[in-house]
Amino acid sequence: MNLIIVESPTKARTLSGFLGGNYKIESSYGHIRDLPKNKKKAINIKEGFVPYYEISKGKEKVVAEIKKLAKKADEVLLATDPDREGEAIAWHIKETCGLKNPKRIVFHEITENAIKDAIKHPHDIDENLRKAQEARRVLDRLVGYDLSGLIWKKVRYGLSAGRVQSPALRIIMEREREIRVFVPENYWVIEGEFQTEKRDKIILICEEKPRDEKETNRILEAARLNPWRVTGIKQSEIKRSPRPPFTTSTLQQTASSRLGYSPSRAMSIAQKLYEQGLITYMRTDSMTISKEALPEIYKEIEKTYGKEYLEPRLYKTKSKSAQEAHEAIRPTKIGQKSAGANEEQNKLYKLIWERTIASQMADAKIFKTKASANIISQRQTTIPDFSVIGSMTVFLGWLAADKEAQGEEVQIPKLSKGESLELLNIESQGKQTEPPGRYTEAGLVKELEKREIGRPSTYASIIKTIQDRGYVIKEGKTLKPTDTGDVVSSFLEKNFSSYISDSFTAEMENKLDEIAEGKRQYEKMLEDFYKPFSKEIKEKEKSAEKITNLGEAGEEHKCPVCGGLMVIKLSRNGKFLSCKKFPECQGARKIDGSIMEGPKETGDFCPQCGQNAEQRGMDAEKRGRLIEREGRFGKFISCNNYPKCKFIKTSPEEEAKKKTGVLCPLCGQSAEQRGTDAEKRGIGEIVERRGRFGLFYSCSNYPKCKFAIKAKPTGKICEFCGSLMMQGTKTIPERCSNKNCKNHNPHKLQT
Repeated sequence: MNLIIVESPTKARTLSGFLGGNYKIESSYGHIRDLPKNKKKAINIKEGFVPYYEISKGKEKVVAEIKKLAKKADEVLLATDPDREGEAIAWHIKETCGLKNPKRIVFHEITENAIKDAIKHPHDIDENLRKAQEARRVLDRLVGYDLSGLIWKKVRYGLSAGRVQSPALRIIMEREREIRVFVPENYWVIEGEFQTEKRDKIILICEEKPRDEKETNRILEAARLNPWRVTGIKQSEIKRSPRPPFTTSTLQQTASSRLGYSPSRAMSIAQKLYEQGLITYMRTDSMTISKEALPEIYKEIEKTYGKEYLEPRLYKTKSKSAQEAHEAIRPTKIGQKSAGANEEQNKLYKLIWERTIASQMADAKIFKTKASANIISQRQTTIPDFSVIGSMTVFLGWLAADKEAQGEEVQIPKLSKGESLELLNIESQGKQTEPPGRYTEAGLVKELEKREIGRPSTYASIIKTIQDRGYVIKEGKTLKPTDTGDVVSSFLEKNFSSYISDSFTAEMENKLDEIAEGKRQYEKMLEDFYKPFSKEIKEKEKSAEKITNLGEAGEEHKCPVCGGLMVIKLSRNGKFLSCKKFPECQGARKIDGSIMEGPKETGDFCPQCGQNAEQRGMDAEKRGRLIEREGRFGKFISCNNYPKCKFIKTSPEEEAKKKTGVLCPLCGQSAEQRGTDAEKRGIGEIVERRGRFGLFYSCSNYPKCKFAIKAKPTGKICEFCGSLMMQGTKTIPERCSNKNCKNHNPHKLQT
């Protein structure tokens, strides 16, 4: 019997379908050991940064089972993922289970041919690759231990910092500071409705956006007083080339923008598709497609779309560290257009299939027409041209496969130069310039890749970590730094700017790559980093200013207890105002100046541990009582026996704030169908809720009714489909909540 060890039970089941009874496939369920949390115990710095590993909690039985099976096996094959992490897992299994001469097999897709070919070409564990992963792990721990320890002393207990998370937080904070100092400027958009000689209507927009209301009025007056004519018709054919097949980074970006998946969610789904043998390995920065797969792709394009749609292409990545031996992410069976165990997997697989096929297709051809018009003035009055750009796709090319990449076609009437136009109406709309937008998760992934911070396999964990730590929150689709994130980043930028800079982080990644290639030594690389770093930590312990307060509060905010001056401080829930005489005076206010109330009893027993306590023989003193507290998202009620009792609920005051006053359309509809009277229907109300992706609005009767929308309902009904209308953006104030309704994108409706 031969033993094959993988890291996932799903992967084990997929391999079992390809291999006969002579193979036993066992899963390690991921890493089986790790560094302990204690720094002194984890890494022996004096002996050359030697890590001490211990078996992860709950993995003792897994280790025992692998040892037992290995004793009976003729040969042990380690088939973990084909990257540094997979190499490290394989090495840890070998060391922990005492395996003698196990062989390593590597494959980039879980198909029968790939598995059998890998078994024919076993090799030893790649020590360089394994060492590179160990160096990254040790480096991250050293930075995390020392920086976090200093932040505990200088800022607040419980905070932390990381080697690649801190630069990512800095990037978000740099953008936030740009937003804070941004001064909006007024400008006007001028739009005119015209009629052609053939009685067709056309909308033309002024090519300049005046920053002055006087100039705007001058243009409007001249437009109304003078006749109009077409001054130019420019026609051109442009080509749109397909995008390359997916890498880890571009998959995360596209899954975020099109499907709304966070990078970590997208990678989790992709991992499941890979383990089921449906796609190639999903951690890659290569754009290459294997020579074996290309003929299948060509055949599928010719069969589905026609020969004229095929255009074989080769892509080469711009990344210096790209592993061209790896493949881009593609389906393992090109003829399989749909796959996956659930809707999420189906959607991501479809995205990968479409991008793979589109990457080998011909350019799309789009015919563009720009029509310009201006006044015919007798008094030499001049105004900017008014114009419109029409577009029409004359050959879909790769857009036939990737329909979501198609733009909106704009049809314009046929015009000729010199043709007269009749002005029907002209209006101006005052607007303001907007600050740069906050990063979305997709945007941050793109920025990290551009600055070479981290590697494709780490982007998802970087973004997840800064959110989990409470340094960044998701508002809609954008990432906004919290008060805590602001303070931590500012402290690091002031005291450790060189260690969280783009250049330093990118340089460290390059050094890790060199260890993986056998060009740099593990111990020397860590020593060169850690000696100056630890020296600077010790210096900053003495010289860095302790952030006990974040500045003086305004004189308008006096202490509610003693009437004295107040200062801004940082708590777990963000910034607040504290009396300058603290701890002698306990007066406090919220950052907006309202009085901060301390915890207070509601007078009720806890429904989980306080009621019926006497029947359970509990002492009266130990019975749980409900306390109203104030948290990050408002007031809530919890048990005074926390953390032993974790009962929690929103306070009535906060619940009232979350009500929208809009009745649930789903509850009402089902009640009407049952013929229930309005008073007895029990129709739910749409209320504000907070999920892992931010705020959303759903029925108060959840989980009985699962109606939900992304934004706050306005109370109006869509004239096209009858769904609830919801709040939009600054430029689109209101839109339909139904994604399939044309009024979901009202700015695209033809006027």
